[in-house]
Amino acid sequence: MATDYDAPRKTEEDLSEDSIEELKARRSDKSSGVVDEDETEAAEGFELPGADLSGEELSVRVLPRQADEFTCTSCFLVHHRSQLAYEKDGQQVCTECAA
Repeated sequence: MATDYDAPRKTEEDLSEDSIEELKARRSDKSSGVVDEDETEAAEGFELPGADLSGEELSVRVLPRQADEFTCTSCFLVHHRSQLAYEKDGQQVCTECAA
């Protein structure tokens, strides 16, 4: 940015007066801070590329919990018995939740 060294310099008092005048001008301009946009309308118009999954069918084979697995009562995930941290009153908790 070029600086004109020959231009008259403003004192701090002049600068503060300018900024006060700018603030007063902004305050009188009521519409400057108003955004006239409906959030729900904007969200409805926003679509991720490739996000239309309405015609898709999931083809995942779901297995029931095996004999060597348990369901953690904290995170509700199915874990292998080797990840069992403790069991209290029939409530089994995995090592991740116990940490």
